[in-house]
Amino acid sequence: MAAAAPATAAVRRMKLGSQGLEVSAQGPGCMGMSAFYGPPKPEADMVALIHHAVAAGVTLLDTSDMYGPHTNELLLGKALQGGAREKVEVATKFAVSFADGKVEIRGDPAYVRAACEGSLRRLGVDCIDLYYQHRVDKKVPIEVTRTWNWNTYSPLGRGFFSGGAKLVESLSVQDVRKFSLRMGMKEHLPRFQPANLEKNAEIFERVNAMAARKGCTPSQLALAWVHHQGSDVCPIPGTTKIENFNQNVAALSVKLTPEEMTELESYASTDVVQGDRYAQTARTWKDSETPPLSSWKAE
Repeated sequence: MAAAAPATAAVRRMKLGSQGLEVSAQGPGCMGMSAFYGPPKPEADMVALIHHAVAAGVTLLDTSDMYGPHTNELLLGKALQGGAREKVEVATKFAVSFADGKVEIRGDPAYVRAACEGSLRRLGVDCIDLYYQHRVDKKVPIEVTRTWNWNTYSPLGRGFFSGGAKLVESLSVQDVRKFSLRMGMKEHLPRFQPANLEKNAEIFERVNAMAARKGCTPSQLALAWVHHQGSDVCPIPGTTKIENFNQNVAALSVKLTPEEMTELESYASTDVVQGDRYAQTARTWKDSETPPLSSWKAE
């Protein structure tokens, strides 16, 4: 695999949205510290990683009330103690409700208010800098829920561009990429099913070869592509290791020409990638329309 590009530049700042919020131009996403990608990681190590990120100028910390659930927000709340809160921008999400062993997607005002109050308590803060909808409630008009932002989710292809097809072999049985136990659904993530993974491995090899030419890793190349989508785009790659975090930050120094962008995009076009991002049930929570506002009857 290609060697990593070294960190050579400070993390730039960027405007997010139209309300004056300024954030670092990269994450981290904190999900994997507590949920989905194997068992929760040691709390002290994750707090140290968050503090390392802040010291490096990576100050947009992204979490959600569904990670754990709740344990990731609690972790972040501990990391923010002792004055760290004033140095960061906190982003968290709502919409996935766990009750009586069932999962429900909710965007109604009463739920959103209660979810926000819960996140504030767990995070130990008096305001949330970016609060946004995690999944689409198909019963509630989007105008009622009021969400404004897009999220560059899983910019490293759930870790695929970090390790390629062999990644799956080393995953914990608790890792959602190997066997999805999330929401009680025993469905594999389509892109990680054996037949699809074999085809997608060809994409990784092409990306890896291009990364070698550029003097960076495949994951840095993937992040560089995201950064080149515009000055208003902010990826939130997750990691649980300081050395990987440093590599992610170094992706900011990887420059791509228009020709290289075109070449890279040809490797992973929609007609080349095999398998959907999610199983069918989860896709309906993201790729769905909401009812018209005129249909809403407030309770």
